[in-house]
Amino acid sequence: MSSIKIQKISITELDTDAIVNAANSSLMMGGGVCGAIFRAAGAVKLQAACWKIGHCKTGGAVITPGFNLKAKNVIHAVGPVWHGGNKGEPEDLYNAYKSSLTVAKDNDLHSIAFPLISAGIYGYPLEQAWERALTACSDFIADNSGYQIDIIFAVIDEEILEKGKKIMTELNIAV
Repeated sequence: MSSIKIQKISITELDTDAIVNAANSSLMMGGGVCGAIFRAAGAVKLQAACWKIGHCKTGGAVITPGFNLKAKNVIHAVGPVWHGGNKGEPEDLYNAYKSSLTVAKDNDLHSIAFPLISAGIYGYPLEQAWERALTACSDFIADNSGYQIDIIFAVIDEEILEKGKKIMTELNIAV
């Protein structure tokens, strides 16, 4: 049976089939979670793998090896920059999660860890980011009942953790 959990842990510490990088569309090493993942994986190797792919559109996801990470793979998902919510941001954020999960399924991966995509420097409001993230993951599980995947949201901030648990309860997500 598939599951969704929220844990207070650095995403780079997780031993999952894949971790998700909150990527930019050029797949370049950035700051925040992206920078931490690149540094832990081995920035030169991970950047070279990303250069081979070249680009990923907003709402999309691509996969590379995990290199020095405990996780075997890195799925790079491009979330939207927040512009007030009327420029397709909710759909793009939802699609970034669904695309990541589709890439995981297509590669026969059964455990994945996400950061809260777009909620950092891209400015997506925290509560709305959690709603989109949890809804996308819950919908994916419902739409793929024959496929088992364990989903972890890895956060390091207590406020973000508590907000996620609150939204998860409000959305009645207990899978």
